[in-house]
Amino acid sequence: MTGMASEVQFEVSTRRPVDLASTLAPLSRGRFDPCHRRESDGTVWRTSLLPSGAVTYRLRQRGPSVVGVRAWGPGAAELEMYVPGLVGEDDVDGSADFAPTHPKLVDAHRRFPNLRIVRTARVMESLVPAILEQRVHTVAAHTSWRRLVQKFGTAAPGPAPDGMRVPPSAEAWRRIPSWEFHRANVDPRRAQTVVACARVADRLEETVGMDHEAAYRRLRAVPGVGLWTAAEVAQRALGDADALSVGDFHLSAIVGWTLLGRPLDDDAMVEYLAYLRPHRYRAIRLLEVSGQARKPKFGPRTPLVDHRWH
Repeated sequence: MTGMASEVQFEVSTRRPVDLASTLAPLSRGRFDPCHRRESDGTVWRTSLLPSGAVTYRLRQRGPSVVGVRAWGPGAAELEMYVPGLVGEDDVDGSADFAPTHPKLVDAHRRFPNLRIVRTARVMESLVPAILEQRVHTVAAHTSWRRLVQKFGTAAPGPAPDGMRVPPSAEAWRRIPSWEFHRANVDPRRAQTVVACARVADRLEETVGMDHEAAYRRLRAVPGVGLWTAAEVAQRALGDADALSVGDFHLSAIVGWTLLGRPLDDDAMVEYLAYLRPHRYRAIRLLEVSGQARKPKFGPRTPLVDHRWH
């Protein structure tokens, strides 16, 4: 590893090949996410707030099993301990026993064998955007996330692409006034959940070192954090390859139409995917990256809700 001042460079060699761009894709909160940027060549820029401070980092695939990293900011040196999880190295052993039987999953696994489950180990950075996505259109949630981060986050250190910001600290989230959430089109229920999580952020960050069952219990102990939200966090921060987003408005129907040619509800989806434990989320990701996930459109899209006028 080489580094001068707040800039650090190093490489990570993975035990098995990794598809970096697809592995990191779930971390993006829309095309204009101020904390995540993907370039046309597959290079990924990200920002984070580590215990040692803010960091901007660039991940670039240099070979099937080699990822080059450059990082800037007070957290640059500490980032090295997080990168193996980011590039799916923690998922290598767990993915070995994935053995789907449905032809579409078999085909997706054959075509995308280097997809890994990311593990950021940064809980609040996955939890807040997940809360913002509760029961609203994804595009509206992404806009709220962008507005709040742009206003209450901090400048990205180093040569970050234009518009990138470091996500707010837990203390900053806790201190955001209710009217600022309102201006960002976040209703009081979701805003209160964000603030409640920020108040116990240290306890929630501890879930990174827990087994998944205990981590879910602690996350869901906060009012407003249900099964869906906890699963969304586990998929990104905890690297849980089995984290199924039960309660998602579209997921059960997508699984049903894609794999059975008919819609399913949540209970039926859970029952149908049971044989894939502990790889249910991996199966969903494979359907997504392979382009096979589908749901017929039967009517007009539900309208976006603007809470700023309530």
